[in-house]
Amino acid sequence: MMPRMGRPAGHLLVLHLKEWRSTLLLGVLLAWLAALGVRAMYLQVWHQPFLQRKGDAMTSRVMALPAHRGMVSDRHGEVLAISTPVESLWFNPSDDSLDAGQVARLSAVLHMPITELRHKLADTDHDFVWIKRRLPPDEAAAVTRLSIPGLSLAREYRRYYPMADLLGAVLGFTGMDDNGQEGLELGLQSRLAGRDGSHRVLIDRHGDVIEDVQSILAPKPGQDVQLALDMRLQYVAARALEAAVTANKAKSGSLVMLDAKTGEVLAMVNVPSFNPNNLSGTQAWVRRNRVITDEYEPGSTLKPIALTAALDAGEIRPDTQIDTSPGKWQVGNRWIHDAHPEGVLTVEQIIEKSSNVGASKIILGLQPAYFWQKLHDAGFGSIPVTDFPGAVSGSVRPWQHWHPIEQATMSYGNGISVSLLQLARAYTVFTNHGMLKPISLVKLPGEAPAGERVFSARSADEMAQMLTKVVTKDGTAPQAALDDYTDAGKTGTAHIPDHGGYAANRYVASFIGFAPANNPRLILAVAVMEPSSGQYYGGSVAGPVFHQVMEDSLHLLNVPPDKALTIKTAAGVARGKEGGT
Repeated sequence: MMPRMGRPAGHLLVLHLKEWRSTLLLGVLLAWLAALGVRAMYLQVWHQPFLQRKGDAMTSRVMALPAHRGMVSDRHGEVLAISTPVESLWFNPSDDSLDAGQVARLSAVLHMPITELRHKLADTDHDFVWIKRRLPPDEAAAVTRLSIPGLSLAREYRRYYPMADLLGAVLGFTGMDDNGQEGLELGLQSRLAGRDGSHRVLIDRHGDVIEDVQSILAPKPGQDVQLALDMRLQYVAARALEAAVTANKAKSGSLVMLDAKTGEVLAMVNVPSFNPNNLSGTQAWVRRNRVITDEYEPGSTLKPIALTAALDAGEIRPDTQIDTSPGKWQVGNRWIHDAHPEGVLTVEQIIEKSSNVGASKIILGLQPAYFWQKLHDAGFGSIPVTDFPGAVSGSVRPWQHWHPIEQATMSYGNGISVSLLQLARAYTVFTNHGMLKPISLVKLPGEAPAGERVFSARSADEMAQMLTKVVTKDGTAPQAALDDYTDAGKTGTAHIPDHGGYAANRYVASFIGFAPANNPRLILAVAVMEPSSGQYYGGSVAGPVFHQVMEDSLHLLNVPPDKALTIKTAAGVARGKEGGT
């Protein structure tokens, strides 16, 4: 059998290709390498900024560093508003998702409806979503224990008001971002807020911060603000006003106390009030600081300002006699009435008895332009403070449009609207010899501004002396007379305007005064809106509030009593005999 043919020993296997095929393969390889080079060049050079941003977005974040809001305190340093650190929960829906079990556990911990939570977690259009802000400490700790990837806690601040409803309408409150929304929190926003900072951090795939890389801008904390308020006096005033509103079944009450020499606001009370730590269920009108934001017709509390203008014009003297009989007077087709008809009265007695007829006859003798200017100079028609949002200017119609009846009724506070703070400020002319002091809600750093002259010192001092007669047994407010101090003031009883006229049985009962009368330390204005228990005169409704608050406040300020102790002792002995002791 013939042997099988085989390859020669050492023969190599060689692949023979056609020349065009090898050239094509080489070209494809070179084109592929060239495309890779161009792509690499495109990504590394032309498209590098975009890719860098995308990479940073996956690993780097710029996080805000909230600034600490300034603290608010009273004139003695007692804290009224302070920001405390809290944790807020956020999530990155574009990077992570939660399963049904995690959502259920998180909903239970946050006490949040599961539908609301799912809605927030489904927001894949954003890489930062707030789940819940300002968590209570126990909730923040519970979230941490869940250890759910993608959830992160961020440090924020929440405003806390230690005085609760005692200063609700005065301080106002802040919103979720700790910015002022109402009251002094809004009015002093530029001073309290500070400036937020920022820093760059690295995060992992679950959105958790793993490294603080760079500080971009350091936060600048807000300024602390010290108010003129004295919380000792605020407590006294709030307690007395709340009792008066309750006893007289009134709709509301307002009170403001000023330093008689500086114009600083020492107390400011609104009843009812609200707790700025918990706004749920509060009505908008209750949140207003009605001392500053609400207007009303002041009634006879305006008479001292009007008649001082007449004194300054030389039209009258304190002993000038005016015939007020028979207790009514016709001006045009309208009648002006006195609550208690009198006969011939001196100017001093017109203040003491609060005669509308007497005041009207005097004021109608003044030039309208002059009377309007004096009202304007006393602060009516202009905003009394600039750092409180919503402060009203009141309304004084231009004198060119006055009819005689309007000029006459303005003498006793009808046809003009004011705020209680405006009225209190106007009375600084009687405690500063005719000078009107500016109002300050913030504690003054040094001496008080000199103010502006409205009346001559002689006219203002004469009226201040006449006002002491109002609190005597023959005046309209013996209930406002103090036990240990001399005082002076004026009652006001005004109908509330309603549908172009005046409501028949709706009143504002008010009293404003100062003490001690010979060297005034405090000015106190009280207004009780719509008392409905039977009494509605300013002397009987607001006068007792003035008595209690002013008496207690002067004692707290260690002001020496200026009434003769023998008078007080004799009165005490007489009361003891009547009581059988």
